[in-house]
Amino acid sequence: MRWSALRQAVVPGPIPSPNIWNWPEVYERENTAQDADGAIWTALREAVPWDGLDVLDVGCGDGFHLPVFAERAASVIGVEPHPPLVQRARDRIADLPRVRVREADAAALPLPDASVDLVHARTAYFFGPGCEPGLAEADRVLRPGGAIAIVDLDTTVAPYGTWMRLDIPHYDPAKAERFFTGQGFTTRRVATVWRFPDRTTCEAVLRIEFSRAVADHAIASVPGMTIPVGYRLHVRVASSNVSSPLGREQ
Repeated sequence: MRWSALRQAVVPGPIPSPNIWNWPEVYERENTAQDADGAIWTALREAVPWDGLDVLDVGCGDGFHLPVFAERAASVIGVEPHPPLVQRARDRIADLPRVRVREADAAALPLPDASVDLVHARTAYFFGPGCEPGLAEADRVLRPGGAIAIVDLDTTVAPYGTWMRLDIPHYDPAKAERFFTGQGFTTRRVATVWRFPDRTTCEAVLRIEFSRAVADHAIASVPGMTIPVGYRLHVRVASSNVSSPLGREQ
């Protein structure tokens, strides 16, 4: 889940994501296993319905989520800094005429001012203090009444959150939550299940997400092929003097 972004300060240029950058095929299987019952998508649709709107997915990786947005959106743009993932994403959406993928960083979005209605990011870049440049860019490209929706992992929820804290002990989930609250976001906790087709896939995913010692501990702790994983959905609607395109009065 891009743990490297939690392990280091924000620096110019993209922050490497060793899991998907180094093992994209394993990460594809991870994406398929995540949120097996669609709880995150349900929470997103309730908070920021994007039917007929223009959507930007920041840190889209290899574009796994872009087709889901495209089912309802007027247009979808994925932004990803890592060239091999950009190509994989473009291959994925080749037959979707309303979807584009651009190579760029979250802090330098290649879009005009006020050009999208929803900025979405899932476990990418926006982990709390230090992500202000990306938030400023998201605000710049949002239309009045649009929204930023950030999905991150809730490290207070066991067992996955416990494993995360073992690997990144300096990460303070309460501090991150206070940061988003201070930035004007609402927060909703979302309980999900990761469901794997077999033990081989489950173990491979845990090994690309954690250090060897923590991965060994996690694998020994999982008796089957499902893992409860908690997320947080942070949402902020841009101010507007007119009706929001997301269905709210501001």
